[in-house]
Amino acid sequence: MTALSLRARLFLLILAPLLVVSVLLGIWRYEVAKRTAEDLFDRSLLSAALAISRDVTISEGDALSPSTREIVSDAGGGEIFYHVTGPGGIYVTGYAYPPNAPGSSDSDEPAYFLADYRDERVRVLRMSETVSIGTMTGQAVVTVWQRLSDRAAFAATLAQRAAGLMAVLMLALAFVVWFGVQVGLRPLRDLQNAIEQRSPDDLRRIKRPVPVEVAGIVGTLNRLFGQVARNIETHQSFISDAAHQLRNPASALLSLAETLPDIQDPKARERHQRDLIKAARKSARLAEQLLSLERLRFDGPRDFATLDLNDVAAQACSDLGPAILSRDLSFELVQTPEPLRVQGDAVLLGEAITNLIENALQHGGPELTAITVRTSKEDKNACVTIEDDGRGLPMDKAALAFRRFGQLEAGGGSGLGLAIVDNVAHRHDGEVHLLELPRGTAIQISIPSA
Repeated sequence: MTALSLRARLFLLILAPLLVVSVLLGIWRYEVAKRTAEDLFDRSLLSAALAISRDVTISEGDALSPSTREIVSDAGGGEIFYHVTGPGGIYVTGYAYPPNAPGSSDSDEPAYFLADYRDERVRVLRMSETVSIGTMTGQAVVTVWQRLSDRAAFAATLAQRAAGLMAVLMLALAFVVWFGVQVGLRPLRDLQNAIEQRSPDDLRRIKRPVPVEVAGIVGTLNRLFGQVARNIETHQSFISDAAHQLRNPASALLSLAETLPDIQDPKARERHQRDLIKAARKSARLAEQLLSLERLRFDGPRDFATLDLNDVAAQACSDLGPAILSRDLSFELVQTPEPLRVQGDAVLLGEAITNLIENALQHGGPELTAITVRTSKEDKNACVTIEDDGRGLPMDKAALAFRRFGQLEAGGGSGLGLAIVDNVAHRHDGEVHLLELPRGTAIQISIPSA
């Protein structure tokens, strides 16, 4: 379904209320015209009745004057009928059978009423005056009436004229509004044209002057452009760093693989194979860490489940336990007796704990003799701490160690382990702390409890 254009919406929003008002105004105008017609025709009936009464008195019932006949023949487009009786109810002039009054009244005041005359509704005025006709003196009754259809036609004519005038005004107003909205929206079309002329790589801020009503939209677009530009820069930087980090393991793998067929000595060949397997594992681990880091940066909405941090730590220790014990190191897991319920991703949390343990193995140095994984509950947080007694991580170099591809010494690893740990903690609304020890290193992940 196609949405209406902004110009069409503004046009409808402005014209629709005006159209409703004009319809209501037309109905009101018709009612006013109807009442005006009734008042005018009632006055014409009264004028005709007074004129007829005067002529009957002057001519003693013989004739009506030309001016009176003109009033009677046509009053505002409607024919007037009349009937006159003299003293004693003697018929004087006019139509023979007047409309019957709904009741009798002896009042001398003019009386208006509705009645039927020859199957038509009429408006009737009946008035009486004392007159002398010949030798007789008494009450003369003048009855005048007019068809209601004539009155309705006159009122309809007035209403049609008013409706025609309002229709012309509405058309003129619609024309003005349509082109007025078009002119008012011209800055938006100019803005659209300016954006369309940009290349996909042009993410500069929009500096074109715009109306205050769309300044918020332009501001939001500028913020979005800035965020997209920063994301692209970060992504390009990551690709460049990743390519640099993968180049050395890939070169080592290629060199070992190319020289392996030329080695004839069985012991040297076996040693070379072990180096090749070690290099392949190192490359695979680096690729796995790169993918984990990208997943943390570009993963969709969080879909966490309730899990026990004790179980996650136990699984990570179980996976790395054989490799650690084969190096004749002490490896201990100390867990809290109660479950540590958190909302999180078991894979990501397991990867973070694994990276901390591998970091201790990689950088512990010759002084390393023991690694301890400890879970605990502190305030409203569930914590897991990886502690070793190796050479230790200086507190003043912690920022560099947690930076992506940050390395304290050349060839000391990929530089991604602690960066992944930090990202995992923040994705779970937690924090990573470097604890100060007299000897060795202790890094703690703290996550809000479920």
